[in-house]
Amino acid sequence: MPAAGEVALWSDHSLDRSVGALYVHVPFCKSKCAYCDFSSRATSADDPLLAEYARAIEAQLEAFADVGLLDRSDTAYVGGGTPSRLGPALPPLVETIRRLCSPSELSCEANPESLDGALARSLARAGASRISLGVQSTCDVELRALGRAHDAAEALAAVSRARDAGLTVSCDLMCATPEQTDESWDRSVSDVIAAGADHVSVYPLAIEEGTAFGRRFGDDAQPWNDEDVQARRMKIAREILASCGFARYEVASYARPGCRCAHNIAYWTGVPYLGVGTAAAGMLTRRGYERLRLACPQLPDAPGGVVRIRLTVRSDARQIAGDPRTEALLFDGEFLSEEQAAAEDLMLGARLVDGVSPALLGHARDVFGPSRLDDTLESVLGSGLAVLEDGRLRPTESGWLLGNELYGSLWSLSSGEVTSFSA
Repeated sequence: MPAAGEVALWSDHSLDRSVGALYVHVPFCKSKCAYCDFSSRATSADDPLLAEYARAIEAQLEAFADVGLLDRSDTAYVGGGTPSRLGPALPPLVETIRRLCSPSELSCEANPESLDGALARSLARAGASRISLGVQSTCDVELRALGRAHDAAEALAAVSRARDAGLTVSCDLMCATPEQTDESWDRSVSDVIAAGADHVSVYPLAIEEGTAFGRRFGDDAQPWNDEDVQARRMKIAREILASCGFARYEVASYARPGCRCAHNIAYWTGVPYLGVGTAAAGMLTRRGYERLRLACPQLPDAPGGVVRIRLTVRSDARQIAGDPRTEALLFDGEFLSEEQAAAEDLMLGARLVDGVSPALLGHARDVFGPSRLDDTLESVLGSGLAVLEDGRLRPTESGWLLGNELYGSLWSLSSGEVTSFSA
């Protein structure tokens, strides 16, 4: 895996037959939040599906390990949904991941209402090293507006419980939400720092189609969610976190020294990863994909010229629990050419404070030709979305706030349509 912040060349991974990172998706929650468009479902804590699903995922992990896909996985992340909703079924899943991968970092997402002290301690004993808590706010009126299942006191108590268990603690916070003010946002950021968070992710609320907020607000502009409010709240967070010793390393991520999320850095630096569980996404080299097909022969051959394969598990939770065989899984996928992979690496690297390395820019110049790359660089530099410093392409504050424009410009270097498939 590259050093933190260093974007690897995809060609450096082209011979990899195993993945460098593992993602496991748990789709269960106590309730569905008003803004959530993730693959998740409200599920009773006593529903037998929870334990059945966890056991099925363990069986699939064994199958993927048997074909060598997990030999070099350095990080693992159990996300959701709400993995802590699994309760006593979660530590055995963590133990299985630890045994099969021995990752240097193993993270579990949790929500405050389902992370008691006993579960936090069990996760630490099972091999988890990090907890990512969905706090979102420490203002009760805001939490109710978001449809969260916990209150502020529960959130801050969960931070303490995770720390007491010896886990590194990350907190997610959401800005530009109903009922929020600059003052209440300041308080939320300050509260999680005071509670002992090691890592904080801050992001503006996106009103997505198909969510409760999407149905309530539609396409109507909301003054509490406009771009100026989002920018101001992100600036407030940046200033508070910086004053408390947190360094920004990605567009929305801040960490105390030594507490960056290595798994998320893997996503942004071209490390191949495997997604396991319903709606889980993965990204593999051609050789890694060939190895995956040993466990999932239903997947098609990769066409000539393809260097990267993106996959999403299409099977739902009941299908996986009912038939955990990897050869029974359903997938959606994309085949990417060398140009498309290189453009994607540029786009992902632009999320990082360290930016795109000279090596990756040199690789892109070889792939796209000097004139195409230079024209694109002139465009993003001229519009103030990025700067060139010490041979690196670094996003500006404007580039982060207008990320879609910056990422779109870099992606436009690629030619042709991405080839999609289902299996």
